Formats: sequence, C-alpha cells, structure tokens
Amino acid sequence: MKGVILAAGYGTRFLPATKTIPKEMFPLVDTPAISLIVDEMIQAGIKDILIVTSRRKKALEDYFDREMELEAAFGAEGAGKKLAKIAHPDLNVFFVRQNQMAGTGDALMLVEPFAGDSPFVVAYPDDVLLSGPSLSGQLIETFRRTGCTVLAGQEKLQGDISRYGVMATEDSSAGEMVRRMVEKPAPGTEPSRLVGYGRYLYTPDLFDALRESRKGFTGGEFTQTEAINLLAGRGLVSVCRFQGRLLDVGSPGGYLEAVIEYALSRAEFRPGLLETMRKILEREGE
Repeated sequence: MKGVILAAGYGTRFLPATKTIPKEMFPLVDTPAISLIVDEMIQAGIKDILIVTSRRKKALEDYFDREMELEAAFGAEGAGKKLAKIAHPDLNVFFVRQNQMAGTGDALMLVEPFAGDSPFVVAYPDDVLLSGPSLSGQLIETFRRTGCTVLAGQEKLQGDISRYGVMATEDSSAGEMVRRMVEKPAPGTEPSRLVGYGRYLYTPDLFDALRESRKGFTGGEFTQTEAINLLAGRGLVSVCRFQGRLLDVGSPGGYLEAVIEYALSRAEFRPGLLETMRKILEREGE
C-alpha cells in the first residue's frame, strides 16, 4: 500500500502568508499539518509516500530531507530530545510537481507512475485527524473486505452540507457501496447526510476512469468526482464510515480552531492555554 498527499494548491485563503509559505507547513503549535498526515499513514504501515507539489512548495521537500547541520549541532551538545524531534521518519518520500493548477483529477493523473499496480491512500492536507485510529488504516481495513476503491465518510446529521461531496449508498454482501457522489448539492437536493472527507483509497482502476472522464471534459477544474461516479456505477466504490475526529485546517477560521483543539490535546500545553483562555474570556466580558 502506498500513500499520496495532494499539496499543490495555491492556498489563497491564507494570503499573504502563502505567497512564500506552503499552507501544509502551517504549524499546529509545533507540528506542521502535513506531518500529522504523514504520521497517520506511517501508523497504517505505509512506507512509500508521494507528495504532489508545485513551484512554490520547495519548503515541503526541505522539511522531509535530513538536516545535517542541526543533527551535528545537537549531537555535539548531547541534546537527545532535540535530535528526536528532527529525526528522519522511517519511510520513502517522493515529490512530483503539478505544473498547472488544473484540478485534483489532473493531479491524480501524475500519480500513476508512482502507484503502478498498487492501491494507494490519498490525503487532502486540509483535513487532519485529531483523535481516533489511523484513518488511512481504517480505509485499508475496508479495502481488504471489499477489494475496491474506498471513500471516507461520516454522517452529518445537522447543519449545511452543501460544501461537501455527499454519497448515495446501498448495502451489499461486501459492505456499504457507493452508488454515486454528488459534489456540493444545493440544500434540499442532497441524496443523504453521508458526507465525504479528505481521504480516499483508490485502486489502479482510477486512472482508466480518469482518462475516460477526461474525454468529455469541457474546461474548468478537472476533478476526480466523475471518475469516482464511473467506478461507482460499476459497483467498484465502497465507503468507510470512519471513527475519529478530523480538524479542518483549510480556512483561517478552521485553522485557528484546529490550533486551539490540538494544543488542548497536548498535556504540556493544555494548562497554560486554558488559563490564557480564561483570562481572555474574563477580559472580553468586562
């Protein structure tokens, strides 16, 4: 099993910071968001990860490279804890650039030489897992039962779901299968309350489906939704109703909330942050 992270986007909602800093490198306190996704894949046993980047994302390549100068300095100091923080993960990280921002379908087409005949987990870096078992691992478990493409989903019983991909499903002997995915349905037209999140497990069938859907492509962003629906129509897409809680770091408001939530989940930061929040609330209430 291989892993893919799609990280080529402009990140315009975070301008001007993303003019030079990839949004995937924005830290949740001391940990870049993309590092949490890589950790999730490692927990699932994935050892080979391809990151799709673009010209402005050189910092991602630097982050996953060894930092020899720091290693030497910390080694000379005997600073074992600092060395542990910059230790190179036990995996192979590869990079490919998407030269034109032509959509997620276009980005996934670049993955084919890396994936070969292997199924692969795809992560969108806007969604990071705060709690629960590895989401990548849960997708892999579902794949082992169904043998086909898997979408991550959770029931969203309240609130507006018009900005999500929403699934229509049916039960089968293999598991819950996706009949179709509707992207950003108008309120009242959604086929269910089962929404998709930023994790997928694709089989190599995806690439032929992408080529087939591209034949009728008329412009704009070429996404993977039509390819998913082609596979779903052939009974080749299942859903994993995953356990755990995802944080949305793809917008400034969501990122701010995620920083607070992540800090509260860390024992070393929680007491001080709660005290700071108490003082702010008292001041704001004056």
